[in-house]
Amino acid sequence: MRLECNSLKFTYPGSDIAVINNLSFSMNNPSFNALFGPSGVGKTSLAKMIANPKFRCNHDITTENIDSILYSYNLERLPGWSSTGNHLNKVTPPEKLSLKEQLIRVFELQDVLGSRFSQLSMGQQNRINLIRYLLQDFDLLILDESLANVDEKLRETIILAIQDLFADKMFLDISHNLIEVSKLCSQILVFGKSSENKDCSMIKGQDYKKGYQLNKQSLDITMLEIMNAF
Repeated sequence: MRLECNSLKFTYPGSDIAVINNLSFSMNNPSFNALFGPSGVGKTSLAKMIANPKFRCNHDITTENIDSILYSYNLERLPGWSSTGNHLNKVTPPEKLSLKEQLIRVFELQDVLGSRFSQLSMGQQNRINLIRYLLQDFDLLILDESLANVDEKLRETIILAIQDLFADKMFLDISHNLIEVSKLCSQILVFGKSSENKDCSMIKGQDYKKGYQLNKQSLDITMLEIMNAF
């Protein structure tokens, strides 16, 4: 399993400023990875390009053993004509009913399944949406701040569960949480500040999982490497 960009460039129509300029990187193997950096440096643009088959057909972005790519994002909405529980039931294949129940427990959403989407908090809405994507078939799932407005303890619980339940999948998490990406991610593509013309850097994360012993000194070093990169 491999995701690779080789000298990728992208400029929005009508603009002379490159959002992504000469970007090259490679992420390998099933893993939980991240795009990290300040706002406005091209993280979401890159994520949408990865999810768009047009760019993969043009060989701007190369994938190996990655056939299905899904893109989830913060504040994505569901129709309000039914309860959130009914929405999940409609998108869940019969063979994934047990997985659905497990995800609902881990995401702590048992008490809101009878509520309409508009009645949920933003954090609850994002969690419901993420479950909806996890119940689909995919090889790579992009999370564009999909766990925004969720408290840090529950975010970590959710990510650790995702790593455990989907160990054969690749994930790409767009997050502004330095500790989270340093601790939980395997590979972190750090976007430098465009105003300083900094290149992107690939940083190795701690890839912490359930049952692992976290080395706090190594975590501090990873965080420092990320900060220095942008």
